[in-house]
Amino acid sequence: MSPWNHTAPTDKPSWDPFDGNGQVPANSLIGSLTREEGHIYSLAARDELLYTGSDSKNIRVWKNLKEFSGFKSNSGLVKAIVISGEKIFTGHQDGKIRVWKVSIKNPSFHKRAGTLPTLKDILKSSFKPSNYIEVRRKRSLWIKHSDAVSCLSLNEEQGLLYSASWDRTFKVWRISDSKCLESVNAHNDAVNSVIASSGEMVFTGSADGTVKLWKRELLRKGTKHTLSQTIIQQECAVTALAIITSAGPALYCGSSDGVITYRDNVKEFSQGGELKGHKLAVLCLEAAGNLLISGSADKTICIWRRDGKVHTSLSVLTGHTGPVKCLAVEKDNESKKEQRWIVYSGSLDKSVKVWRVSEFPQVMPMQPKHQHQASYDAESFAKDGRTKSTSIHSRSGTY
Repeated sequence: MSPWNHTAPTDKPSWDPFDGNGQVPANSLIGSLTREEGHIYSLAARDELLYTGSDSKNIRVWKNLKEFSGFKSNSGLVKAIVISGEKIFTGHQDGKIRVWKVSIKNPSFHKRAGTLPTLKDILKSSFKPSNYIEVRRKRSLWIKHSDAVSCLSLNEEQGLLYSASWDRTFKVWRISDSKCLESVNAHNDAVNSVIASSGEMVFTGSADGTVKLWKRELLRKGTKHTLSQTIIQQECAVTALAIITSAGPALYCGSSDGVITYRDNVKEFSQGGELKGHKLAVLCLEAAGNLLISGSADKTICIWRRDGKVHTSLSVLTGHTGPVKCLAVEKDNESKKEQRWIVYSGSLDKSVKVWRVSEFPQVMPMQPKHQHQASYDAESFAKDGRTKSTSIHSRSGTY
């Protein structure tokens, strides 16, 4: 018997999902997966497959709410998962990035394809003294992360993988040959998030309270990233980043005080506002269409819709009994008329919940307490970029 306890889609969440007419609203729970082997720290979804990473060192693969396959890492809590073609990259607490390949003949079989940096590159670099840098009074090769890998991000247009780490750097890897092209000393504290957007922009968020914009330049033998500007500077830790690209790009920053700060790409990200829907730290953010989805240490998930400069709070999803640590989103292929999404939420309660979310959910005659409508004006944020909330200092912004 599988160690996973599968909750059928007909099981009700902790709040009643039915309206007065007996219809299930668009924003509702459709399934739940609970595992006793470890807390869920990372998720990735692609082509109806869900990958889950935990502190048990196992990566599980799910299809249609059922266990499809799985593979195990030798060491290191799985903190991040991204998928590029037939390759799966996992970032770990031990500072390593592991590479896996899906078998063409048997899609349920995953084979270990290597580690970043490769053993060959480590040996080659170790003979040259100039390849060593000092990290916390210890010498280390610049191509290696010396602390936990907190986040991974892909720029598939250029074939690049970005890794962020608690060692205060982000590194750039070429996917084709697993070569580390560049290491950037980005912040004064742990880097909790990195986003490699399409084009030349790269965003990083850190426990030092800053969000920085970097411009990428492609060189003949690698890349060069130059700091363009510090977009946000605040007292509390930055814990997560996301970008909504539709109707003009907007950058969203989740913080340890529970506030989500946003910046529109107008006048170099100088205009924005705040979204307040969580009582505790925001631990993860995901963007889908015009929606922003946020998970928090307060065990809830907030669904926000962006309409120009106005943001509307559509729903607050409850059901997890622990902090919501990670999110993943993919388009709902069953929906043809409206824009709907399947949202996966991973929690430290050792469960993954599956939700169906719509950009325009049906309006109920009487809204329950967990749902509210609210709009936030873009001019409500202070021009100096600092939040007005009480700050909670955190080294890594994680729970």
